[in-house]
Amino acid sequence: MTRYSNHDHRRLLSSPAVFPCQDISPATLLTSLVSLSLDVCNFQCRLFPTQRRNAREAIRQVGIILIFLQELPEIPQQSPVLCFSELHYSFQKILFLLQDCTRKGARLWMLMKLQYVASQFRVLIRGLATALDVLPLHRIEVCGEVKELVELVANQARKVKFEVDPEDEENSKLVHSILRQFEKGIEPALADIKRVLDYLDIKSWTDCNNEIEFLQDEMDFQYSECDEREVPFLSSLIGFLSYCRGVIFETLDSRNPSDSSEGRCSTETIKCINPEDFRCPISLELMKDPVTVSTGQTYDRTSIQQWLKSGNKICPKTGAKLKNTDLIPNTTLRKLIQQFCVDNGVSLTKLNNPGRDIANTTVPGSPAAAHATQFLSWFLARRLVFGTMDEKNKASYEIRLLARSNIFNRSCLIQVGTVSPLLFLLSTRDKSTQENAIAALLKLSKHNNGKEAIIENGGLKPIVTVLKNGLSPESRQTAAAIIFYLAKQHRRLIGENAEVIPSLVELMKEGTACGKKNAMVALFGLLVLASNHKRVLEANTVPVLVDILASSEKDDVTTDSLAVLAALAENSEGAEAMLKVSALPLITGIMKSTTRKVGKEHCVSILLSLCVNGGEDVIGLMAKDVSIMASLYSLLTDGTSRAAKKARFLMRILQQFNEKPTSSVAPQQTLDVIDLLGRN
Repeated sequence: MTRYSNHDHRRLLSSPAVFPCQDISPATLLTSLVSLSLDVCNFQCRLFPTQRRNAREAIRQVGIILIFLQELPEIPQQSPVLCFSELHYSFQKILFLLQDCTRKGARLWMLMKLQYVASQFRVLIRGLATALDVLPLHRIEVCGEVKELVELVANQARKVKFEVDPEDEENSKLVHSILRQFEKGIEPALADIKRVLDYLDIKSWTDCNNEIEFLQDEMDFQYSECDEREVPFLSSLIGFLSYCRGVIFETLDSRNPSDSSEGRCSTETIKCINPEDFRCPISLELMKDPVTVSTGQTYDRTSIQQWLKSGNKICPKTGAKLKNTDLIPNTTLRKLIQQFCVDNGVSLTKLNNPGRDIANTTVPGSPAAAHATQFLSWFLARRLVFGTMDEKNKASYEIRLLARSNIFNRSCLIQVGTVSPLLFLLSTRDKSTQENAIAALLKLSKHNNGKEAIIENGGLKPIVTVLKNGLSPESRQTAAAIIFYLAKQHRRLIGENAEVIPSLVELMKEGTACGKKNAMVALFGLLVLASNHKRVLEANTVPVLVDILASSEKDDVTTDSLAVLAALAENSEGAEAMLKVSALPLITGIMKSTTRKVGKEHCVSILLSLCVNGGEDVIGLMAKDVSIMASLYSLLTDGTSRAAKKARFLMRILQQFNEKPTSSVAPQQTLDVIDLLGRN
């Protein structure tokens, strides 16, 4: 028996119906036809938010054909199987359409597609008529009344009108009217909005959120298919529903905000940095050669050079006048970009496509979406200041969702002043409220203006307090992620705070796996500033990282630990701290055993630094381990170009030591190694 269900992965209004195979037995075909008919007839019209009349008529006609099929003992051998196959195909398509009309989260979109859906009903029912026309009823042994019913269905199917329901049309026009008001910068009447929501039976926060998620999936699909004709309209609908979710629905039903999967583990790690941080603000493409201008902003060299050659004398992002046209290479950012590509197995050229996540979120998807977001942002900002604690908690959660992946939304929320009251909420003793407030601040900290707003409002202190004494592991690890984003522009200020680095190290010791990773990436960001190296070492960071390496079974945690150690080992104090805890055998062992290329490269970087800073004693210990050479040779063939260079340097050092045991590393060779580590 063939059964068809509503698969969420099937795109709305798509119909993967197939004809039965030619060799199917008549008995099997009949059984499947009856099963399909029952599935159609089991739909109840009261479940249809829209298209109730058309759905009722389609179900009625299939129900009559079901009577005929149930009376039929078997498909007669002399009758053409083709007509029954046509029925089977039409039943599948009708079933898919009915499923779409009742699909969770698709109510508003189906209302907007009412003309198309009505025409689909018309086409499918007329397809039934075509199949019934060639059915040789005179050869089939069923009672005369049943034959008359089938003939009646065939006649009606050709004549019946599947038209748009007047109520559907009225509410569709009302939605368009609401969107036009948003587009003009007019806040619609709540009564009109509630009227639409009531008609579609969107009665709760969860119902509204399901609609938003469906529309976002639909928009993502259109981007992936490079068919963006409906994207502005979808953006408008998402803006409208986001406004409804925040303003109309006061209660988060059957859902604890802090239990949402979104933000549950705010992992901002060295290997999982958001690609939007690596895109040039001018071209929106991944930066191959990032350079910094006099205003402190970073661009891809090619893009900023073209900007300057065009006669522009201001910073494209800030609008500030450039003091000079010097372009300073940003080697740290280049290292992060290259590492991101290696970790994810992609090339720069494959990522240099300004996709939807960047290009289409820096500006609003439509004027209606823009104004809806602005109205909602003002509402949420007021709630954060004047609302009850429950209302403040809910507003924090809405900001957390609104700013999740949309740069324009973040900008709006920052402009209306949500940062300051969110920082104030961090001192609450309610775990859920603290989690939502810190998670919302994390999203806003990804925007340059958000970073500045946090610092200007004295936000570092309350964030560090959460980092140290947050009410939940989630709050602490999110605070560490915020430190990472703030460190991009305020490394010195953060490093000079006596509590930040020790708190990050403590989180590495006692935090969850996600907390450890967030603490590592924050430390890595702080280490870009040379003056922070000493502070990180004084916090007893090296022994903690070595303990993590010795006990961790997760490759990603190991890789992150190695990355921080590689940064620390570049100076003599860091190398000395590693040698003091006998890290050398552990690093060489990991280099031999790990299967991750980036992990091997970090190991080689550490070993090179130890050779330079540790001298002959370290080189001698490494030279005794003949198995190291095999790992280095593998990097020459399987590693990245950077890893291969480092492997060659290390092999040369070890070979020269073996040839001349009493010699030391040549001064020029030491400089070459330092230069290699600094550039890569």
